[in-house]
Amino acid sequence: QVQLVESGGGLVQPGGSLRLSCAASRITFSIYAMHWYRQAPGKQRDLVAAISSGGTTTYADSVKGRFTISRDNAKNTVYLQMNSLKPEDTAVYYCSARVAAINYWGQGTEVTVSS
Repeated sequence: QVQLVESGGGLVQPGGSLRLSCAASRITFSIYAMHWYRQAPGKQRDLVAAISSGGTTTYADSVKGRFTISRDNAKNTVYLQMNSLKPEDTAVYYCSARVAAINYWGQGTEVTVSS
């Protein structure tokens, strides 16, 4: 049904930047809120950022001022611009969409922040 594919992860040095993308298909993308989560090794999956269908954004306190979530409805894509990256940002990042009470997830993209 709903398919989400993340991309853009990789290795970056502390203080660097990375832009993650999540392409959605089989969904009327524009009417759903989209979310970015991350899960570090051995830790729970936590919400990083969210954007509503109307463009309202929310962020975890740990990333406020550094990360920006945005969406391009014409491209069925949600983005996460990550600046001033810290080692503690290292995690697998997942995008998600809640459709008909079901939370759909992409496969995740790995982000490693290390010198």
